Amino acid sequence: MVIGQVPRVVIAAPASGTGKTTVATGLMAALTRRGLAVSPHKVGPDYIDPGYHALATGRPGRNLDPWLTGEDLVAPLFLHGAAGADVAVVEGVMGLYDGAGSGEFASTAHVARLLEAPVVLVVDAARQSRSVAALVHGFASYDTRLRFGGVILNRVGSERHENLLREVLAESGVPVLGAIRRSDAVATPSRHLGLVPAAERRAPAGEAMEAAEALVAASCDLEAIVRLARTAPPLTVHPWDPASAIDSTAGVPDLAAVLGPAPDAVPAAVPADVRGAGPDGVTVAVAAGRAFTFGYAEQAELLSAAGAEIVTFDPLTDETLPAGTRGIVIGGGFPEVYAADLAANEPLRKEIAAFAGPIAAECAGLLYLARSLDGLPMCGVVAAEAEMTGTLTLGYRDAVAVRDSVLTGSGERYRGHEFHRTAVRPAPDRPLFRWRGGADGFADGRVTASYLHLHWAGAPHLAARFARACRRGAVPSR
Repeated sequence: MVIGQVPRVVIAAPASGTGKTTVATGLMAALTRRGLAVSPHKVGPDYIDPGYHALATGRPGRNLDPWLTGEDLVAPLFLHGAAGADVAVVEGVMGLYDGAGSGEFASTAHVARLLEAPVVLVVDAARQSRSVAALVHGFASYDTRLRFGGVILNRVGSERHENLLREVLAESGVPVLGAIRRSDAVATPSRHLGLVPAAERRAPAGEAMEAAEALVAASCDLEAIVRLARTAPPLTVHPWDPASAIDSTAGVPDLAAVLGPAPDAVPAAVPADVRGAGPDGVTVAVAAGRAFTFGYAEQAELLSAAGAEIVTFDPLTDETLPAGTRGIVIGGGFPEVYAADLAANEPLRKEIAAFAGPIAAECAGLLYLARSLDGLPMCGVVAAEAEMTGTLTLGYRDAVAVRDSVLTGSGERYRGHEFHRTAVRPAPDRPLFRWRGGADGFADGRVTASYLHLHWAGAPHLAARFARACRRGAVPSR
């Protein structure tokens, strides 16, 4: 296959709640069942949908977000994730033209244009007939730079309803690629931040996945969708490469002054360069399991390219850190759901509290590092108490690091995303990040903990600095 020539299709919708995730995931599973290697992608910062994508395809679910990584990286990151795939399915976010703020930057339409991919619109056809044609016409004609490849009708009531819809849509010239009847078998439970992650409900999620696959396979023209995906032209960019991204950070200033002198326990022969696999590599322990399911695949790939060996651990069940741990990464998830079990694992909490190496924590990681979560004891690394609130904090942040840390340099700009219903008190007296109308983040010479989710592919020096810090850091665990 020519570099950049990956068959691809974007599954979009007029709005959230139309069944886009069910259709996209069911399509991924149906194509995989037919022997195709399917590359799954999700527009936007969401972590939950990619977990279901991975379950459907057996490949990592990957995010495409121009806000977090910059639009120039969208196509290269897509090609990196789609390497070796027969077809790629990209699930959109919100409504087709809904982007960051009032514009369409980082919208599904924006990403579809960057990928030069045909769009299939999933329309909730319940309680309407001819009006569907007006809706489809409006979306198809709103931006002539997009190529509409067809529509999938969802929640169709009956055969008569389907025939009527097909008749009125024939006038619009947009092909109907599927008509899906209402079904409760594919329902996925939700809670305070959306769908329950697949990693928390593996057996039920698998059953729902099989139901979605069967529904889409029986209701959609899979061959026509694959033919449409193959009409996408080759992309004229090279795939993103984590090793090259790490190499590009060679000129980024080190933060040795923040970390202090390297302990005597670190061998003097360790090279100053970021790279270094084998005996010069360092073990980075990444939190996983049901309580910590959020993370972008490229973060681990960058750390590996920087010479780290990635080993996962489950704070719910593992009483010790992996042997040889020199750095800890704790991403997002739902520790508030498992607070009692996390609190009960006292041996691990105490080991993390005493750990003298670098720690990078985001959102759920911040809660776990706090002194307590909803009154239950946590690790106590961060001098704050965490608790659930009734307020949803959600949105992109154009942030500036206002102090040096194990990851950031003062004055550096970062684009991130917040998504939580918790708060930590007291707020940091010297926050790590500031943005218009807000501030956040705890930091000292070895720890960063913030609500801000960052996509490290957009700032690969984060991985480079963390790897350096791990080499300079404390005596390995055990």
